[in-house]
Amino acid sequence: MARCASGHRSASMGWKQMRFWIVLFWALLLAACGGGGGGSSSGGGSSAGGGSPPAAARPTSGEAAYFLTQASFGPTDASIDDVVNRGYRAWLDEQMAMPVTAPTHQAHVEARRQQRAVANNNPDEGFRREDFYESWWMQSVASNDQLRQRIKFAYSQIFVISLVQENIDTRGAASYYDMLGRNAFGNFRTLLRDVTLHPQMGKYLTFLANQREATNGTRTPDENYAREVMQLFTIGLHELNPDGTERLVNGRPVDTYTPADVSGLAKVFTGISWYHPAPTNSTFFGGNGDPNREVTAMSFYPQYHSVSEKRFLGAVIPPQTTPDVSASLNTALDTLFNHPNVGPFISERLIQQLVTSNPSPAYVGRVAAVFANNGQGVRGDMAAVIRAILLDAEARRIETATATSGGKLREPVVRIANYLRAFEATSQTGNWLITATNNWGQTPLAANSVFNFWRPGFVPAGTSQLGQRDLRAPEMQIVDEVQTANYINNLQNIIQNGIGSTPQGGSRRDVQTLHARETVVANDPEALADRINRLLMYGQMQPGLRARVVAAINAIAIPSGTNVTQAQIDAARLNRVRAAVFVAMASPDYLVQR
Repeated sequence: MARCASGHRSASMGWKQMRFWIVLFWALLLAACGGGGGGSSSGGGSSAGGGSPPAAARPTSGEAAYFLTQASFGPTDASIDDVVNRGYRAWLDEQMAMPVTAPTHQAHVEARRQQRAVANNNPDEGFRREDFYESWWMQSVASNDQLRQRIKFAYSQIFVISLVQENIDTRGAASYYDMLGRNAFGNFRTLLRDVTLHPQMGKYLTFLANQREATNGTRTPDENYAREVMQLFTIGLHELNPDGTERLVNGRPVDTYTPADVSGLAKVFTGISWYHPAPTNSTFFGGNGDPNREVTAMSFYPQYHSVSEKRFLGAVIPPQTTPDVSASLNTALDTLFNHPNVGPFISERLIQQLVTSNPSPAYVGRVAAVFANNGQGVRGDMAAVIRAILLDAEARRIETATATSGGKLREPVVRIANYLRAFEATSQTGNWLITATNNWGQTPLAANSVFNFWRPGFVPAGTSQLGQRDLRAPEMQIVDEVQTANYINNLQNIIQNGIGSTPQGGSRRDVQTLHARETVVANDPEALADRINRLLMYGQMQPGLRARVVAAINAIAIPSGTNVTQAQIDAARLNRVRAAVFVAMASPDYLVQR
């Protein structure tokens, strides 16, 4: 940047000084990680009382912003005011009643492919992964149904498929993500069936075209999905108490399933393959493919379904003279759905995604009780579960979150989505040309394995303050020196230049934040710090960080004098905003969602 006319230090000089401090702060975070990381279900912080918070008082703007940090991809001025005026529950009810955002992810990738086909005069133009990423950012940042967007992202990290795997179809992945959104507030049993029968899950966990066992013992059913649907999607490895703590027998945890359970359940997932309106032996193996088979629930092929007895988790499906894939599947999904582990297991996973890495057993127990019965005798009502998670006193009381076991590390893409929403980003093209964000450590729907980007029980090595207190910090599993440097560099670049590709014929990156409201108050360092505190840190900015933000603002002088142009003044104000946002967002105080 050009030196200001008054001769004060340039903004670029300020960037270099700030980078030194940011790297130091991150080093301290990596070395200590003393708070906000999280703990195990048996060692989490105590709840500050149970149930929902008092309903009488309206939330303050800080409380509203804190709620929106958990329930959306980040607060905006409008959403903060909305929650303040109407309260938490009314906001949740309205969000749950909103229709699914149009166009869907699938419709977007189809439209983008068609645009290229016309432009390139190539009817065989393929789908690109970037088409889905564009749609993900468009909806996550700009859509009104923010609760649905946040929940389907949370689901995508529990019921994992990944575009990293080459055989996962981009259009199919978009369809899968749409399916998670449609089920955001439905029943868990329906969600589990839709996940199971989606062709991308069939491909990802290798049970599409799974054949029954051979009588001579030369072939056994693929066990991949049978194992993971238990371990990762429903019941976990060990039996749980209703509050999510492990049930111990003679001081030892009890396994939820055995190798025999996996083998028995694997037989259920035979005879399921590509969708076709008239399934045949050929279509089972991929021949004569239907054009919508990548996005349509898989079909049943009785001729390939196991007819032998199937035993798993205490359930028994007797030998079948006439193979019935649907009946076997319903028995299996009902058995999993009604297992006592599912409520605490799924409740804790969602709490970790939205609120805190270390919910207390009491918090998990309260939410799991709602999973078991929504108050009207219905099990698995996810709308009720999500309300219970977000309205619980342990989620709503900031003093609980700021305890040493409270909060969680913000995910990389959530940080950037938060920034883009807070400062009213827009896309020049309307297509949000943001591609893979692997150098941040995370790209949506692109985890390295079915275990997600990180494991929910992860404890960073060498973090004695976490390990000694039995606290977890799952998101720290992707944090290292390289990822830290990449985040800081990318953050500076995004704030300075925008994000995404540069449109053809353009001079700036597609997605830009103009900071119009912030530059209005940039002459007043305290007022600018207040604004950043409101949007990024729900009024909880610590005094030390606030002092650094104000110092960064003051380091960039607003030029004055007869020879100074309005453009120079505006540039200095914008540089003040950028410097202040950078210092705030690169600090541990921001990175730990408390």
